[in-house]
Amino acid sequence: MQVVNSQSISSAVILLKILDDGTLVAINSDTTVRMLYKETLELINGFKVGIKHERYKTKVVAFSNNAHYFTSISSNAKESILYNAQTKKIIGKVDRHHGEVSCVGIDPLSRFMFSCGDDGKTFAIDTQSGNLVFTLPMHIDTVNDIAFSTNANWVATASYDRKVSLFNLVTMTPKDKFKGHSAPVMKLQFLNQNELLSIDKSSTAIISDIHTGEIIKKLEAIHDDVTQICIYEDENLLFLATELGYVLLYDLTTFQQLSPKYIKVSSMITALEFDAQTKHLLVGTEDGFISRYNIYEGEEKLKQWLKNKDFRAIHTEVEKNPILQFTKIYELVVNFWNNSLEKAKILLQKGEKKTALALLAHFKNIPAKNTTIQQLFKDYEQFDTFKKFAQEGKLTLAYNLVNAHPIYKDSALYKALENRWKKSLVQAQKYVLSEKGVQKAKELMTPYRGITQKTKFIQEVMTNGEVYKRFRVAITQKDFKVCFELIKQNPFLKEFPEYDTLIKYADTLYIKSNQYLKEGNTHAAVKILRVLRNFPDFKTEVKKLMVELESKQKFFNAIEDGDDITAYNMMAISEDLLLTPDGKKLHTRWNNDVQNANRYAVIGDAVGVKNSLENYMNISSKYRSLATIFGWTYMVQLEDALKDGTSQLIIENGIKNYILNFGVQDQIENFFNLFKKTYKSSKLNLEILTKSSLSMWRPSMIVKSILD
Repeated sequence: MQVVNSQSISSAVILLKILDDGTLVAINSDTTVRMLYKETLELINGFKVGIKHERYKTKVVAFSNNAHYFTSISSNAKESILYNAQTKKIIGKVDRHHGEVSCVGIDPLSRFMFSCGDDGKTFAIDTQSGNLVFTLPMHIDTVNDIAFSTNANWVATASYDRKVSLFNLVTMTPKDKFKGHSAPVMKLQFLNQNELLSIDKSSTAIISDIHTGEIIKKLEAIHDDVTQICIYEDENLLFLATELGYVLLYDLTTFQQLSPKYIKVSSMITALEFDAQTKHLLVGTEDGFISRYNIYEGEEKLKQWLKNKDFRAIHTEVEKNPILQFTKIYELVVNFWNNSLEKAKILLQKGEKKTALALLAHFKNIPAKNTTIQQLFKDYEQFDTFKKFAQEGKLTLAYNLVNAHPIYKDSALYKALENRWKKSLVQAQKYVLSEKGVQKAKELMTPYRGITQKTKFIQEVMTNGEVYKRFRVAITQKDFKVCFELIKQNPFLKEFPEYDTLIKYADTLYIKSNQYLKEGNTHAAVKILRVLRNFPDFKTEVKKLMVELESKQKFFNAIEDGDDITAYNMMAISEDLLLTPDGKKLHTRWNNDVQNANRYAVIGDAVGVKNSLENYMNISSKYRSLATIFGWTYMVQLEDALKDGTSQLIIENGIKNYILNFGVQDQIENFFNLFKKTYKSSKLNLEILTKSSLSMWRPSMIVKSILD
């Protein structure tokens, strides 16, 4: 791949990020922040922070999407610092890690700055005030990476403890930790709203479903330490950058590696970003260069080569740049090849070898295609023999040739043999159902007795006539549960045309249900899905879809009835509802109200917080979020009381009340340590206090002051 243009920024590039306004922010290891035009890489403006980063394999800096906030680990890695990117002033610091700060992040909605540490802790800081708001579930070893879903609903952390932790930022609830790795987990990347990629120290890359925790796929052929990850979501492309300067390319539809060295540079890749607008990949390296690559390099050449039918040149270019296989030009080439191949098969079946060879002549110069062509002609050398055996009724010999050359299964002759077999099987089954017909059934099956793959079915048909009868009755009565139970116990039933009809019926139902869903006819779709859930191939998908549909139905009914309580609770069950116009409206309202409540929380005004969030007090799915905000509010009250020199007994009472309502978290533990330093005579012991938890908190626990 050729560099479109490049720019040097003196030292290692440790962050490349395209902001909401289209500006490219580039930060080097000296923490010089540059705002660049993303197409030309020319400087717009910038500023220096003066922090020298010696280590940058983890996310030591982060920039908010809205360009308002910037965070960095300090030079000695003892604290993380949050800045206002406009005024360059410090908003807040996190210096409460036991050990070094390992990585930082800012969520996509620019609400929270996250500070992760060697102590396994991750602190969430309110970006406006710099106050600690909550902590993420703790790891038992260093947190190596933090990542966010693009919709800002999820945050994930990866650790040396070989686990991945997920936390829902909408409901403020944790998910069970993923435990699929056998080595420290080093890198994370959300691939979409449902899938998360995690890569460990042994280069094992796992794609997991964030809702179920199930492993979807393990990526193969990673032989170097991955330093950076980015995706092109529109085309389902994944780019992995490595320490040795390679960019690996994967297709996320098939999970196959398209190229082990899509790009090769001479220095370690330390930053990676994809510009979806220009379709350019931006690569930052340890030697201080930012380079842009056009991922569709060579597309214009394909057009001219297609006109000239120079398929070898096209193939060579696509080998150099595998992404070209996703272009419309290459799709035409693939269709031309497939159509030519099918026509050649038909010609070979007719014995017209020369015509078939001429048809495929354009592809003879492509090694991979030529191998296919040679194999095709080799396979069809015995087709006339196969044809002869079939016509003479020597079915055993004919089927043996099919086993040796599976490509014959595409021929009309083989399909005719199979149709005859199925008809014979059905007729034999009918004979078996009557006592006098057994001999006729045996005679009908005689030509097939020497065929290995048919023998088992013949035996079962001759001995299990009653099963077939029950199977047909179940189909007639549309008792699909019984149908598939019989099929499970008697696989020979799959050979009957009734089974094919059954599967086609399922496909029809599936297509129809999706059609109803597109039309918004949920009621009709649900009726069909209730039938479809009896079909094993659709059972899991239908079950998941039914939960979503029921949630959607309740949601839209709630919207129509003005029932915000149910609407919000359904949004907590189905994330897809957040993408609907009504869902976006409700979610925006919630975010605005939370932002307003945070203004009161930062000054410890519980009444102001309550008034701001009054509309959510009866919404159970919001209790955890409300608890987090009120917990923050009461922590501010306790901190203010300590600063003001409030009496020991009053503060002790406040600590007891806090733990009784919210349990023991990092916030109260850190405050308690400060309290003990100030009031050394205090006998208060957190271990023996009655404790609650955030999950048990309810709005009835709200008080004006935690000190009372």
